Amino acid sequence: MPRTTDFSAIVCSIARAADVVGPSWVPLILRDVYCGITRFEDLRADLGVARAVLSARLTQLVGDGLLEQVAYQESPLRHEYRLTPMGLDLIPVLMALMAWGDRWLDGGDGAPMALRHQACGQAMTPTVACDRCGEPLAADSVDPEPGPGGQEGPGTALIGSVVMRRYRDQRA
Repeated sequence: MPRTTDFSAIVCSIARAADVVGPSWVPLILRDVYCGITRFEDLRADLGVARAVLSARLTQLVGDGLLEQVAYQESPLRHEYRLTPMGLDLIPVLMALMAWGDRWLDGGDGAPMALRHQACGQAMTPTVACDRCGEPLAADSVDPEPGPGGQEGPGTALIGSVVMRRYRDQRA
């Protein structure tokens, strides 16, 4: 199943990430594998997704390096899926997305899943924080600045100049 839109050529980390995790079912497949549902039939049963769609998404996730196949049965050969280091590194992003959904889209019933931090044993809400000072981040507390790999092109025709102008204005 081909991806409907290819963002891989856009020089933007968000576009590149969306190219990998944006297709339908991908975040939910990663959620399930993280939570311990690792076999094809179990994933299909949990998600209610068509076999062809699930197969295509799993092939994509393996190809993109987020999941790996590990044989758990020889005859007939059957695999389960496990998160790679790259896939594990994406889980906190999904947790942050979950926290956003809990806050804004819970439907009044409360969060469908809770998270407990192993280190302190406390129930927690994921936050995104500065890696330097630990302060939680909010849209109004961060200033985008030009990065070393930035360039104008498809998908970034204007944003580079807008960010550069904001950067220069803040420095003036």
